[in-house]
Amino acid sequence: MSALATVQAAPGLDTYLEELEDRLAIAVAARPGLVAEIGTEALASGGKRLRPLLVFLTADPEAGSPVAAGVAIELVHMASLVHDDLIDGAELRRGRASVWSAYGAGAARAGGVYLFARAFAELAETGDGGAVAILADAALALVRGEGLERNQRHRPETSVEEYLNRCTLKTAKLFEAACLLSSRRPELGEFGLALGIAFQIVDDCLDCAGQTVETGKIAGTDLREGIPTLPLLLAAREDALVRQALAGGSLEGALLRVAASGAIEEARQVARNYAERALACLDGLEARDELEAIAEAVVDRTA
Repeated sequence: MSALATVQAAPGLDTYLEELEDRLAIAVAARPGLVAEIGTEALASGGKRLRPLLVFLTADPEAGSPVAAGVAIELVHMASLVHDDLIDGAELRRGRASVWSAYGAGAARAGGVYLFARAFAELAETGDGGAVAILADAALALVRGEGLERNQRHRPETSVEEYLNRCTLKTAKLFEAACLLSSRRPELGEFGLALGIAFQIVDDCLDCAGQTVETGKIAGTDLREGIPTLPLLLAAREDALVRQALAGGSLEGALLRVAASGAIEEARQVARNYAERALACLDGLEARDELEAIAEAVVDRTA
């Protein structure tokens, strides 16, 4: 059975995902107007729903429905993408015009804040203060990670440790939250944290090597923006041209040099190592097969 088929076979998943999509549509349309229109557009761009899937698979079967937590985590993720695209000047998101390029910068800022607000409104309605605190911690980490990224731009001397810290804050803390919201199990939080780092490293590899038709984003965005990702940092250590491009110099031929350097495969191996670290947290867990399949899909993905 393929990794995808293993996950799809999880009992109750289809019903959960159907309710999730319905609740997401209701949540973004809650306050009619421009921000609701932006929320609907962000929702229409699709997505893997990976974080809500983690909420479902790690949920305590004795607890209530995990749908509200899944909706909240996806809305925070959507909000972060709207703001990331604005900050990065990215004109595409999953093959569609990004929110800021379609509506303008001011509207994108407001739309992102609206999605954040709707996320916490959904979770607050459950009365679970612990869940709200978990999501708030993850949202704060997103902001801190964005600050780190701004400070690291055009710095080819950024260390791998600094990069991994940024990955933890910008990406992995939301994965961790997804695994804690309905479980409160520290080992599942550790699984999510390691898986999130692996996910971000693979994402950064795809930015160097992926095709726009597959990823929905224009390849080489990180290099053009001077964002020091793991494959770029590894290539810059060995190649002066890549190092100069990452520092803000000429980009001509630099992305091809990254691909030829072996840095992308080396970075993917680091992602695999983090996936293995994630799997080590799952011993004895009921949903191990499905979570293992997700980890496999994360490191092997091409989009």
